[in-house]
Amino acid sequence: MSAPLSPVPAPTRSTRPGALCGALAGLLIALPALIEAFTGETAATSFFLALSPAFALPFLTTVHHWQRPAPGRFAETAHLVNLIGLGLFGGAAYASNLVLFYLDDDTIETRLAGPTLPALLGSAVVFAVGCALFGAATIRARRLPTVPAWGYAILLPLFALLIALPDSVFTSALHIAVGAVLVWLSTALWQSARPAHHSMSVDRTPA
Repeated sequence: MSAPLSPVPAPTRSTRPGALCGALAGLLIALPALIEAFTGETAATSFFLALSPAFALPFLTTVHHWQRPAPGRFAETAHLVNLIGLGLFGGAAYASNLVLFYLDDDTIETRLAGPTLPALLGSAVVFAVGCALFGAATIRARRLPTVPAWGYAILLPLFALLIALPDSVFTSALHIAVGAVLVWLSTALWQSARPAHHSMSVDRTPA
């Protein structure tokens, strides 16, 4: 007799810290971009944008562990690539917003000589591929809303590849859309913990 298939784990309150981190990551992208649409890039907005990848890391891991084992090996690979890409891209974003922001153009051009610029571009490519793969795994898992899952698979790679464009209404709108996708996914993950909590309230009345 074959062993029964192991069920996909239900969301619990343990998913909520990761969901909160995802919402913060989204807000730290969207709100500074909204302000920059009117004021241009400032030291304050750059500071908060630099912090966003740090909160995205626990969110990504929480989503992955909640969805497994539904999408299988593909999701494991997608999570690994996305995690590596986020680490690389997050480091590049941190340096850009908190280091390069305070340097003049001539100094920046000098600092980006040699392998630095290809390394930054490479980190963006790895992140874009990882987001596309992880977004596809999330769509396949069907445990989060379809629209933001597609947004993760399409908008985040676009965001990574176009990050070097000059500030404009388009780039601000793209930042806001990416932030909205992360907040939407995080909200769905947070709300999904409610049924699991209520289901633990067992009727103890004797039959």
